Amino acid sequence: MADEGSTGAPQQPQQPQGQAQQPTMRILGQFIRDMSFENILVQKGITGDVQPEIKVEVALDAKKRQTENQYEVLTKYKVTSTNKESGAELFILELEYSGLFHVENVPEDQLHPFLMIECPRQLFPFVRRIVSDVTRDGGFPPVNLDTVDFVALYRQELARRQQAQAAKAN
Repeated sequence: MADEGSTGAPQQPQQPQGQAQQPTMRILGQFIRDMSFENILVQKGITGDVQPEIKVEVALDAKKRQTENQYEVLTKYKVTSTNKESGAELFILELEYSGLFHVENVPEDQLHPFLMIECPRQLFPFVRRIVSDVTRDGGFPPVNLDTVDFVALYRQELARRQQAQAAKAN
């Protein structure tokens, strides 16, 4: 039996006074911002024994959107395949993949690492699938990207920026 005056809406659990709310993240949307695939092997007619070597470069960016608590996180991947013996390029895949996120209850000092680590981590399975499909459809064995350590990537970028600032100060 419902209490008198109840609206029938589910009630949110009460947070004890002084206790912070848990961070929340929702993916509002995701999309390919830009993509390019060059099949150099076919264009140049490379023949003979081909032993591919794959190189993957990752870059990240995030920006606040006009709507409160919404952010766009951009992941950029450059996947290059070269022939081990000759060093000739076989293919180049460049992919910019974005996600729109609604993020709440993340302290301001932790927002940047959250956007640059947790958000790309949520997008990565979709990027992996796109890279696999495009390389397969391009006539190569599908490239299954290794999991990216976004924490290490974030730390490397912080160290690089600190070194650049130190060099600039000297």
